[in-house]
Amino acid sequence: MGDWEMRPASAADVEPVAELRAVVLREDLERLGRYDERRVRQRLRDGFTPAHTWVIEVGGLFAGCVSLRPAEDAHWLEHFYLAPHLQGSGIGTAVLCALLERCDREGALVRLNVLKGSRARRLYERHGFTPESEDPVDVFMVRAPASAALPRNSGPVRGAGGPGSHVSASAEPTAS
Repeated sequence: MGDWEMRPASAADVEPVAELRAVVLREDLERLGRYDERRVRQRLRDGFTPAHTWVIEVGGLFAGCVSLRPAEDAHWLEHFYLAPHLQGSGIGTAVLCALLERCDREGALVRLNVLKGSRARRLYERHGFTPESEDPVDVFMVRAPASAALPRNSGPVRGAGGPGSHVSASAEPTAS
């Protein structure tokens, strides 16, 4: 696994994230007959919320992003994209584990949707997500907190900072 960090996203990150989304989702969307060059980018632009999004950097360069959006009954894991050449390197697993550890400490349910037939579904299943429902395009998955025994609000979680935090693979979040 490479040297990676997460930093809070800003509005300036929307275009690189939209481009990465188009690359990462293209194969699955084409398989499903749903790829549209403009729409794949615009849907990201329309739903991009920097306050709940982190940019993943490897060696100081943009490599991906992930959002963890609070909702009434759960956190939604959204916009989790990693550059294709880094997929399978362990970075995505490390990012997901850090975010799930944070949700476990909060006792929060986590929800997501993944495109039918996507290889990403296996990653989510390995980390405790189970299918809840599906439609012709998406599988909606849910994960309960790993343990009610984890302490709540016990401070920063290694590798899972929030807005205003800087996160690296080897350090606790620090306020910026």
